[in-house]
Amino acid sequence: MSDDLERGPYVRLGRSATLVSRLWLGTVNFSGRVEDADAMRLMDEALDRGINCVDTADIYGWRVHKGHTEELVGRWLARSGVRREDVLLATKVGEEMSERLNDGGLSARHIVAACERSLRRLNVDHVDLYQMHRVDRAAPWDEIWQAMDQLVAAGKVSYVGSSNFAGWNIAAAQECAARRQSFGLVSEQCLYNLAVRHADLEVLPAAGAYGLGVFAWSPLHGGLLSGALRKLAAGTAVKSAQGRAQQLLPGMRSAVEAYERFCGRIGEDPAEVGLAWVLSRPGISGAVIGPRTTEQLDSALRARELVLGEAELAELDAIFPAVGSGGRAPEAWTT
Repeated sequence: MSDDLERGPYVRLGRSATLVSRLWLGTVNFSGRVEDADAMRLMDEALDRGINCVDTADIYGWRVHKGHTEELVGRWLARSGVRREDVLLATKVGEEMSERLNDGGLSARHIVAACERSLRRLNVDHVDLYQMHRVDRAAPWDEIWQAMDQLVAAGKVSYVGSSNFAGWNIAAAQECAARRQSFGLVSEQCLYNLAVRHADLEVLPAAGAYGLGVFAWSPLHGGLLSGALRKLAAGTAVKSAQGRAQQLLPGMRSAVEAYERFCGRIGEDPAEVGLAWVLSRPGISGAVIGPRTTEQLDSALRARELVLGEAELAELDAIFPAVGSGGRAPEAWTT
């Protein structure tokens, strides 16, 4: 396939040769906020619209039971043998799965055992992207790569990724992988949006230096950037009235008000503006979206086509300033 695709809805998965959609279907809202039948339909619709990555985690579904979402995705994949070939399947390891000793973290023992359990729940023989859900400061990198290399060699994992890493964690992981002559990390998932831009400082530069694709999770900060104030006033807020959005709103109300006025003035939906901004950022390969309805999925796909002009981007920077003086560390705080 031509690299021209990288200017369209697909990009390379980091420095690998695999193509992945810029929008990933995140499943964190399944199994509790989205009924199973609706989740099945959303996965169908996402795949039909060109989204080829389904991103989950072993802990997802905790509102029902941990692992429930992987089971749900497994049932969806089993509907068609061809579907598995069309999907880049991503899951995660590292969160505590039970109160049992060693049933969490990134020990070699847990990584291998957790992967086997994820494969059974997903009803597949391999996952395309196996991501460390968080840093485990107790686990040496040699131990982590020993387990990951074992899974890759066995054909149970194609690529390894990270999530919620600091820039120096990415560097440490890649340097250790290089010493072992391993491919290392291919991607990083990080929290990144207009309201939370810390990744600009070190995560994005580190990922770029080591050839990782970066996919932003919570690109609308849990609904904060999807028209939260308008929805609260109308009594239609769901995610924007809870979680991360609720925590950040009191201190950012004036900025969110200005943001919603800006979106109204340019005649665009706040959710689509917020996602379009993330997709426009240097160093960002794509975003993980978590739609609960077909309408939200359609909105995300429209955002992929929305182009913000230089003046509009500058106004958004004024509403939601970058960390420090902007750009990467250390210049962001020394100039």
